[in-house]
Amino acid sequence: MKKRQVSRRVVIIGAVAVGPKVACRVKRLDPNAHVLMIDQDEFISYGGCGIPFFVSGDVSDVKELMSTSFHMLRDPKFFRNVKGVEVRTRTRATEILRETKEVVVEDLNTGKVEKIPYDYLVLATGATPRRLPIPGSDHPDVFTVSNLHDAVAIREKLSRGEVGTAVVIGGGPIGCEMAEALADMWGVEVSVVEILPTLLPAFLEPPLARIVQKHMEEKGVSVYTGETVEEIREENGTFRVKTGRRTLSADIVIQAVGVNPRGELAVKAGLMTTPKGAIAVNERLQTSDPFIYAGGDCIEVPHLVTGRYVHIPMGSLANRQGRVIGTNIAGGYATFEGVVGSFCLKVFDLGLATTGITYEQALKEGFDPVRAYVVQSDRAHFYPTQGLMYMALIADRKTRRILGAQGIGKNGDAVVGRINSIAALLQLGGTLNHLSNLEIAYAPPFASAMDIVNAAANTAENIIEGLNDTIDPDEFIEVFLGEDSGDRVRVLDVRSPVNARPFVERFGERWINIPQEELLDRLAEVPEVENLMVFCNSGLRSYEALRQISHHLGRKARNVQGGAALIKMAGLLPENGDD
Repeated sequence: MKKRQVSRRVVIIGAVAVGPKVACRVKRLDPNAHVLMIDQDEFISYGGCGIPFFVSGDVSDVKELMSTSFHMLRDPKFFRNVKGVEVRTRTRATEILRETKEVVVEDLNTGKVEKIPYDYLVLATGATPRRLPIPGSDHPDVFTVSNLHDAVAIREKLSRGEVGTAVVIGGGPIGCEMAEALADMWGVEVSVVEILPTLLPAFLEPPLARIVQKHMEEKGVSVYTGETVEEIREENGTFRVKTGRRTLSADIVIQAVGVNPRGELAVKAGLMTTPKGAIAVNERLQTSDPFIYAGGDCIEVPHLVTGRYVHIPMGSLANRQGRVIGTNIAGGYATFEGVVGSFCLKVFDLGLATTGITYEQALKEGFDPVRAYVVQSDRAHFYPTQGLMYMALIADRKTRRILGAQGIGKNGDAVVGRINSIAALLQLGGTLNHLSNLEIAYAPPFASAMDIVNAAANTAENIIEGLNDTIDPDEFIEVFLGEDSGDRVRVLDVRSPVNARPFVERFGERWINIPQEELLDRLAEVPEVENLMVFCNSGLRSYEALRQISHHLGRKARNVQGGAALIKMAGLLPENGDD
């Protein structure tokens, strides 16, 4: 057989997510290309997002994270025989010689150094986990869960029964997932410490974040927000984690405080990088050298809502970027326009998803945001498996452009589906009118006739148009329980007497119950106070009551967003708790 002439030599540095996608795409489009992947680790092409589920035991064998859906192990032999791609593991790239188009590499097993020529080079160098700049953070048994080696080491400690207590530093996605992994399967006593006031601060509005915290605490996880870790100290095999308020003991400590893009090779080669150290790329994912591409956790990309460049380390983005790079290297033309920041997470029995930006982020970006909270069944309310979904929608008051959305519910697939539909609109600059009329496939086992995404848009429009004067759950608690609230604040509860009774008994004349269906006949009983707040289970009946009070009495009142359902789920006002 006549030997085929090589059309192009492609060298890929990094073989976890972006690298394999680029390699396979190039070989499919150009079978004559010679593609070489190098990686300094022996583990390649694995699902890093699955690490918490391997630690928990949901994934029984670490090889499952490195296998195809057909249970083929993605090792060098697989790539050579199935994909036609050469792979060299335990090989570190130390320098890029752009003038001669060569990469200097070192074999970590033998120490041999050599130069590898390329026509096109791909940087898929990923990111490095952050470690806190405090004493003890660099202890070898203080883990960061950044790779399979950490995952295996943690799992082995758990399997040997060496872990009874754990401290997870960081209340972001990885921190929450690791807390569940340790507590749920292994019965470890877990504490989570987060420096900011709420968990998942970059992703969720405060009431929704408190739903997550309350649920984790119900599952036995201790959560300490607003606390800074100052020191990690080992004493006779036990760690002492000192914060500004307490000292926690632990058999194992996990730092989940984010990652930094790895751009060292690019900097050394004189390529452009961003202020955060990420490799700068254009929409075709080319670096400042047109023969060098980069993708995945080592780059920043435009945020389609804010227009700013952001670092979002996610395997899903890496795979899509890998396809774009592969297409361009093989002679095609593809672009990666940017992201809207979609994200989902499972925390014990809850599923949550977000897209776009939060209310606070919108303020910082110069928008005039409005925030709507909606609580509604994720299926027809009469269908047996329905569950409440808690949603926040953020939009710009002036343009009515959608800026972000968040959802939480026990039927996680339903939550993710709704947020994904809003994410699609965000990418196109969608407005509240688009979402209000968004066509959602309907049948009682799957959705309501007026879906929650439509209801959220309608609520936001009513707020903007002045028809629904609202108060957010956090502010409601602060105002109603404030020391100077006195005679100035009253709550009109329009739920049934059975539902309202615990609050009426607790707060006396400050909490008035007039069922919504009786309100028109009892308007004379509505208190005339400076600050009247109307309350129901979700915010829907209270909105109707608000309109009736405005029309018939000409008085102002505010609707408590999310009502009793959101406040109770977030633990903001326990019926039998102390003020």
